[in-house]
Amino acid sequence: MGALGMLLLAYVAGSVNFAIIVLGLLGKDDPRTRFSGNAGTTNVYRQAGAGWAALVLGLDMGRAAGLAALALWALPAPFVSWVGTALILGNRYPCFHGFSGGKGVASFLGFTLPLAPWGVLAACLIWVAFYGVVRIPFIASFAMILMLGGATVWAGEPRAAAVAGTAATVLFIFFNHWKNIANLLAQRRGRT
Repeated sequence: MGALGMLLLAYVAGSVNFAIIVLGLLGKDDPRTRFSGNAGTTNVYRQAGAGWAALVLGLDMGRAAGLAALALWALPAPFVSWVGTALILGNRYPCFHGFSGGKGVASFLGFTLPLAPWGVLAACLIWVAFYGVVRIPFIASFAMILMLGGATVWAGEPRAAAVAGTAATVLFIFFNHWKNIANLLAQRRGRT
């Protein structure tokens, strides 16, 4: 399988949104219509509880880890990170769910697992620490994403193509949170 085939496979796989599917099977509202409007683990937790959120997180991470392992086997190392970018693109703009999906945090977490397992552990600890201080999930996710990006570059071949792919993924995930940032800033301005 060539690089283009892997990118297409990653986009299509990322387009399967487990949060939407699981909540639909449970008879719950579409996660894009409640709370933060994100089709991801946090909104599954808010609507269905910790067990279902853990299932969605596991499915997202498992799919992403499988794609990373396949990319490591099928592609030259500098191109592997771009498969992660395609996966996040599919997660954010899923062809199976009206091009409106999640933000890609759990997918990037899973994608990093075969590349830098120690980085995933460190990123999870960083998320817990930041969340304990700020109590805002997406801010804690920013710290986690930066750690995952750094770990991916550190563990892989730090060639320009690999670093560019990782940087594109990190920046895209940050961009996916622009609504969260705007809402937080509006809330802060409303308090002053």
